[in-house]
Amino acid sequence: MFHIMGYSLPATHYSLLQKMNYEAVIGLEVHVQVKTASKIFTRVGQGYGFDENTLTDPVVLALPGALPVMNKAALDAIIKAGLMLDCEIAEVCKWDRKNYFYPDSTKNYQISQFDQPICNGGYVEIELPGEARNIMGEHKKIPLTRIHLEEDVGKLNHGTNESLVDYNRAGTPLMEIVSDPALQSAEEAYAYLTTLRTTMVYAGISDCDMEKGQMRCDANISIRPVGQEELGVKVELKNLNSISYVRDGINHEIKRQMSVLKKGGIIVQETRDFDGITGTSQSLRTKEDAHDYRYFPDPDLMPVRVDREWKERIAAECPERPFDKQRRFMEEYDLPYTITSVLVPDRDLSDWFEAVVAIAGKAQAQAVGNWIANDLLRELSAAQIELADSKLMPAHLAELVGLIKAGTITKQIAREVFAETFGSGETPTAVVERKGLKDDTNSYELEQWCRDAIAGNEKAREQFLAGKDGAINALKGPVMKASRGKANPKLVDETLRRLLAE
Repeated sequence: MFHIMGYSLPATHYSLLQKMNYEAVIGLEVHVQVKTASKIFTRVGQGYGFDENTLTDPVVLALPGALPVMNKAALDAIIKAGLMLDCEIAEVCKWDRKNYFYPDSTKNYQISQFDQPICNGGYVEIELPGEARNIMGEHKKIPLTRIHLEEDVGKLNHGTNESLVDYNRAGTPLMEIVSDPALQSAEEAYAYLTTLRTTMVYAGISDCDMEKGQMRCDANISIRPVGQEELGVKVELKNLNSISYVRDGINHEIKRQMSVLKKGGIIVQETRDFDGITGTSQSLRTKEDAHDYRYFPDPDLMPVRVDREWKERIAAECPERPFDKQRRFMEEYDLPYTITSVLVPDRDLSDWFEAVVAIAGKAQAQAVGNWIANDLLRELSAAQIELADSKLMPAHLAELVGLIKAGTITKQIAREVFAETFGSGETPTAVVERKGLKDDTNSYELEQWCRDAIAGNEKAREQFLAGKDGAINALKGPVMKASRGKANPKLVDETLRRLLAE
């Protein structure tokens, strides 16, 4: 991996750009479906997986006389998105008709926002990979141009001999989040979309499932000579239906444009279709400009005024931003980057962690984090269930950590207890009592086991006495085996060292 102006780029693409003294400039247009009970301009429900054309009504089908009525929940959601991304919330926004003729639109126009969007500016904070996986990478703020609200269109299903349209998706509230042309590599775009998705899910705005079309992305890519302020001719890539395909598509387009210029050709402004499976693209059409859509204010919808009280109410509902939470976890709980990188992306998991720490105490935060990142996630995956469906409660893990701290059970025994509690919901203390797992070893038994271990491994004894401290571990195994795993490891270590020193 090489770097241009501080940002990473694949080596093959970097070498060509460097040789030609060019740089890539990328802007993303991300559509995010807002999770509301009903559609944006009608009371009919919205959702995924329903029979074709069952989520429709006169407004969705644009029947004569049907008029749109604004869904306030959709406005609440986009205001929340704007606040989460530090946008300026407009005091007044309005609705416009974006005119085009295509089978996925029943009206032959789309209700959108043109010159007065509800959110302006803002940024998406991204993290680029560090030199090692356990070190926080470089952070960068990607500026946003705007976020506006519009209605989604239907979905075309193409068969061998025919194309059918399903209007279930039509009218679903849709946010378009437009970045400035400020991304400079496919890796930055990948990080941008990852952060954006995490933020929207955190705030409960959308599930952002790209397989269900809840999050869709178009990428505008151009290259220009290093030092030139004017942007190069941009090419829009469509049908990037996974974050990985966005990364692959951008890399492909950068390489394609460099190849064209290298051969003395001219980049044409166009829209291209990228096939993530084959890794190829083809031209769809020359790029439309805003005037091609003949925008004009929608006469059926009044402008919306957002007052201070409205914004303050939504701000009170906004959760802590993911990267802010990660930084807080590292500072407040002294958690390593590797653990916070597991906990923070999942809001439920990070909330569960803090619920355990609230009971067990901050001194046990690292132990709690390790149990969640390793054992809890492993058990959830094996059982194929979500955290909300688990029988293991925060109080259970806090109790288990307390038993280890008190020396009642060893970490080895604790893993057995954890599995039992996870499966049954029985408290750790009850499991320990029922199975007789409590460390009831007396000092005489422990000392005898240690003497036997030393007598049975003369080589380890000599190595330890010769200064090889790690040799003592070979003596601990027999002691733990003799105690059936119940002996306190700390006491075992102390006793062996005392006897070896005699």
